[in-house]
Amino acid sequence: MEDTLTKYFSGELNRAEEMTMFLQMKNDEQQLQEYIRLQNIYALTRLAPDPKQESEGKEGFSTFTRRMNEKKRQRRMRFLLQYAAISLLLIASTFFLTRALTFPSTSATEMNTLYIPAGQRAQLTLQDGTQVWLNAQSTLTYPARFNRKQREVSVIGEAYFKVAENRKKPFIVTTQQLTMEVLGTEFNVYSYPQSGYTRTSLVEGSLMVSETGKNNKPVLLSPDQQATYCENVIKLEKLHNPEHLLWREGIYAFDNERLIDILSKLELYYDITIQVEDPEIFNVCYTGKFRQRDGIDEILHILQKIQSFKIRKIREENLIILSR
Repeated sequence: MEDTLTKYFSGELNRAEEMTMFLQMKNDEQQLQEYIRLQNIYALTRLAPDPKQESEGKEGFSTFTRRMNEKKRQRRMRFLLQYAAISLLLIASTFFLTRALTFPSTSATEMNTLYIPAGQRAQLTLQDGTQVWLNAQSTLTYPARFNRKQREVSVIGEAYFKVAENRKKPFIVTTQQLTMEVLGTEFNVYSYPQSGYTRTSLVEGSLMVSETGKNNKPVLLSPDQQATYCENVIKLEKLHNPEHLLWREGIYAFDNERLIDILSKLELYYDITIQVEDPEIFNVCYTGKFRQRDGIDEILHILQKIQSFKIRKIREENLIILSR
């Protein structure tokens, strides 16, 4: 795993290899936390804005390289020399990049993209200390270093934010349909393109919500409220079931929801097509909690015990068929 992390932070992995890396971290919380820690150290070494922080960044990078080399001491000297050369090159590039950042007009902001595969979730800490949880099949795009005026990220899918407070620099989350602005708060964003709607649920603090790309008057949310955008209308209502937000702990909770709505979410979370041959099955309502790691098959079998239906799986087509 250390080799993979080294290549990841050196930009040597392709998209498929990155997805495989996150798959391997699925059941290893220690490796996930190590990834987050190394990500933060690497960001410091590349983005120190002044000489003092540059020194701290270089020191952090030295820690990074020592950590990655601990399990490689017995390998061939040739490999160690190559790795040392790469490390020196990165430190040198850090120095020149840091100098360039003293003249903002000559530097562009580097953007990072994190994608979470189906059936998984992840947590990361951004450069400002904001914590973000990402649900299955979700993508977060964020800068390696926020600018001086605002902190802005974009989301496709579902994400939970615990925003580090900074009254001088608002935190902005953009989706295809809605834009949310906060100073320091906790909220959830649900914005899968396939769902046909975008919903943001506020847990703590305050949240301004507006249509993306429009100058309409924003809607102000209070704790335990949610705003749903559908068919060009923002609907403000009470957060009926806070347990929906337990997904960040690996739990999917449903409260008196129709099977049609549950299946739509399961299709998104597990990247599978579910076909129902008898429409009457759709109208049955369910209440319960399921662990994400149980998988789609186990969840359907539990639902099957409440309301009898047949399950047929066609693996080569990634398809599940439900019938009477």
